[in-house]
Amino acid sequence: MERQCSTNLREGFDHNRYNRRLFIRLYDSDMSQSSDLIQSAQRTIRLEVEAVQSLLPHIDADFVRACEMILASKGRVVVVGMGKSGHIGNKIAATLASTGTTAFFVHPAEASHGDMGMITRDDIILALSNSGSTNEIVTLLPLIKRLGIQLVSMTGNPNSPLAKAAEVNLNVHVEHEACPLNLAPTSSTTAALVMGDALAVALLEARGFTAEDFAFSHPGGALGRRLLLKVENVMHAGQELPQVQRGTLLKDALMEMTRKGLGMTVILEADGKLAGIFTDGDLRRTLDRSVDIHSATIDQVMTVHGKTARAEMLAAEALKIMEDHKINALVVGHTEYREVGALNMHALLLAGVI
Repeated sequence: MERQCSTNLREGFDHNRYNRRLFIRLYDSDMSQSSDLIQSAQRTIRLEVEAVQSLLPHIDADFVRACEMILASKGRVVVVGMGKSGHIGNKIAATLASTGTTAFFVHPAEASHGDMGMITRDDIILALSNSGSTNEIVTLLPLIKRLGIQLVSMTGNPNSPLAKAAEVNLNVHVEHEACPLNLAPTSSTTAALVMGDALAVALLEARGFTAEDFAFSHPGGALGRRLLLKVENVMHAGQELPQVQRGTLLKDALMEMTRKGLGMTVILEADGKLAGIFTDGDLRRTLDRSVDIHSATIDQVMTVHGKTARAEMLAAEALKIMEDHKINALVVGHTEYREVGALNMHALLLAGVI
């Protein structure tokens, strides 16, 4: 019986040691795999950084010529590309279009089946192909030449059929793809994308493209709202504007504020000029001073004139005035302090300016 127990204990000990060794091997294996993944990712990034850096010598007279052609064109930039180059071409077209250069993407296979009708003689075609010999694009070259459409190519092979057919070629050659098989488009597509960005930004600066111009291309975005929306588009005016005359009792002014729900009221002279403003903040300060709200007049507690904005001012500018002076409301007026409306933080928040 004792011998059996001893055997079981020994076997239990051996089993635990086996489990520990197995855990160590699995842990080492996981650590090794993690290290391999990190090294692979870092190698990919290094190779793509090198591919981008190799573009710098290619920003040369050909690049300048391509920019000059596009700037002088009366038409659009039509971007074409197959496969991964097509995806990059789509992005380049979108970037050009949003930065002041009218552009769109056409799939070269579809162009051979009717979509060439979308392209006019005034347009410029920007064709992407890393090899420069993509069949679907090469097939279009005779027609492009016959129509007299200007062609800019973006290839990794300046001796390719596409590069030779183009008026100018943007060289995006890379030594190695990040793919360890040197097959999957990785470094080459990154290089093409960066060259497209360089082209778009150079054209943007040459055109004197402004932030406001950008906003017109992005009216639905936050930047568009900040750069296009004016105070007159969001202010409260007319019957919505809380207003009282000089000499009004404070308690009556508070009732006007409650009815209009803006947390403020403007105070007017008899001739309609702005005398002052009274806000929720002024009310708190008034209560701190133990002023009798039933007998006091608005003249005793208002802020004389107050900060104002112009109706034609950008809403973002009005927001900055509020932020700089730590206030939540502005009177909107013209010259001589004549009021036309009011603006508060809540209105800017609802409009998406904040």
